[in-house]
Amino acid sequence: MILVDSSVWIDYFRGADTAETEALDLLLGREPLAVGDLILTEVLQGFNTAREFESAWGLLTSLTVIEIGGLEVAARYLRTLRRRGVTVRKTIDCLIATRCIADGHHLLHSDRDFDPFVHLGLRVASVS
Repeated sequence: MILVDSSVWIDYFRGADTAETEALDLLLGREPLAVGDLILTEVLQGFNTAREFESAWGLLTSLTVIEIGGLEVAARYLRTLRRRGVTVRKTIDCLIATRCIADGHHLLHSDRDFDPFVHLGLRVASVS
C-alpha cells in the first residue's frame, strides 16, 4: 500500500507538474493507494469553493483512509532522531512516518522532513 502525503496531493490539485504528481497520476486506479485521516484534513482545508471541496472529497475518500495517530508512539522516533542531531519540524510528519513504518506502507511525498525517517525504516515510493 502507498500512502500519499499532503505535499503531493496539494501539488496535484494545484496542477503542479512534479515527479511526485506524475507518479501519483500513474498510480491512481492502478495501485492500492491510501490517504491518512490527518492528511485528508490538511488537503481539504485548502479548498475555497464547495465544488472543489466535494470533488476532492470524492477522490480522496475513494481511497483507503488510514488512521494516522494510533497506538504507535511517534515520540520514540522523535527522541531517536533528536539524539542523532536531527530536529523534526512538524509533529504530524512524525505521526505519518510512524504509521508507515509500523504498517509497512510506502510513502509518496515531496517533503524533505520525511528524509530522516528513512534511517528508521520508512520506505519511500519510487517516483521514477
